[in-house]
Amino acid sequence: MTTKAANTTENGLCRNCGADIPARARRCDSCSSPRTIFHPELRTLSIAHLDCDAFYASVEKRDDPSLRDKPVIVGGGRRGVVSAACYIARIKGVHSAMPMFKALKLCPDATVIRPDMDKYVRVGRQIRELMREVSPLVEPLSVDEAFLDLSGTERLHRASPAVALIRLTNRIEREIGVTASVGLSYNKFLAKLASDLDKPRGFAIIGEAEALEFLDSQPVSRIWGVGKALRRKLTSDGLHTIGQLRSVDEKRLITRYGSMGNRLARFSRGEDSRKVTPHSLPKNVSNETTFFEDIADPAELSRRLWPLCEKVSGRMKARDLSGRTVTLKLKTSKFQTLTRSQALPDPTQLAETLFRTAEVLVTRAIDGAPKGSAFRLIGVGLSNLSDGQEADPPDLADPDAAHRKRIEQVMDEVRGKLGSDAISKGRGLKPGTRNANS
Repeated sequence: MTTKAANTTENGLCRNCGADIPARARRCDSCSSPRTIFHPELRTLSIAHLDCDAFYASVEKRDDPSLRDKPVIVGGGRRGVVSAACYIARIKGVHSAMPMFKALKLCPDATVIRPDMDKYVRVGRQIRELMREVSPLVEPLSVDEAFLDLSGTERLHRASPAVALIRLTNRIEREIGVTASVGLSYNKFLAKLASDLDKPRGFAIIGEAEALEFLDSQPVSRIWGVGKALRRKLTSDGLHTIGQLRSVDEKRLITRYGSMGNRLARFSRGEDSRKVTPHSLPKNVSNETTFFEDIADPAELSRRLWPLCEKVSGRMKARDLSGRTVTLKLKTSKFQTLTRSQALPDPTQLAETLFRTAEVLVTRAIDGAPKGSAFRLIGVGLSNLSDGQEADPPDLADPDAAHRKRIEQVMDEVRGKLGSDAISKGRGLKPGTRNANS
């Protein structure tokens, strides 16, 4: 990968304004910025992966400028985990999925903020719209990252894909208030690898001429789909790097690792035929919470379940999705994870439908747990996703379904005008409390 002026005789680009940069120049003649990029294939590559930098934490810093130069961790309470950490906190060793108590030991002066998924989804949709103005071929991977295929867009933008991406990231920073990093290559696998090489505010390139040399020293875990179990199996077989994988016959890889062997062989050679698909759907939408104290009471577990259902429902509606399979997750005080799933007759995006189904699954999960178990975490999600237009069709067998759907629509309208706390259902309240809005 080449990004420095000293490493190439090719002209480059200014990452600040997109202007052409003479070979080996250290600054842009147009704006004097030192943020330059050089690469022999800079003007011919068109597959990109754009990933926002520490997205949740960046949104929180945007909304509270007093946090700009402070470490910020987005996540649960002391018994929760880190959802995101800003780069200041990362320098101290904090990372996503780390238990919160460990994160606070490493970075005791951090400001901890509870995740606001509705807000992050809204901001993510704004960024997605800016992406689609650059290319119609945008494939979201999550709320804050996506693949883009800019093939054939040169006439539209009167600029190469690299220049269009520079303009896009600058516009995201200027209009949305968060930063993003770009990986540019000739396929999705390498573009995603490249986007991690130069964070934050990065722009990294992996060209065809250098791909194999770059992959040689990369750990096998960098291949998409290689999780902990497969990584252990590969390393136990003496395959630690992607370069080592390339030395193994593809038939042997398939015999040893099944269908995954074909992917290992292709990716190790820098090959990836997957297209950027605009309408790909996430596998699931879920939310979970870790309790400050373990809970054994089924009624209290159901009360804690309701706001999670509302959050999942809100994200489904914001992304215009529906789901057919409800999954309930419980984790005991001894860290045993229990999951129960139920397929619905029709896709839904309603919190009420999700809750009614998940509440039954809570009972099933408790019945399957060791007697007297208490629980430290509860989660709920929807999978088997489809377009939101398929959600909650009329049900002649359930005449009250239309009424429940209308009630939820009215509540959504009120919250849209007056805020998320403007109206709520009584089941979300603690016993003995009242809310005039319930």
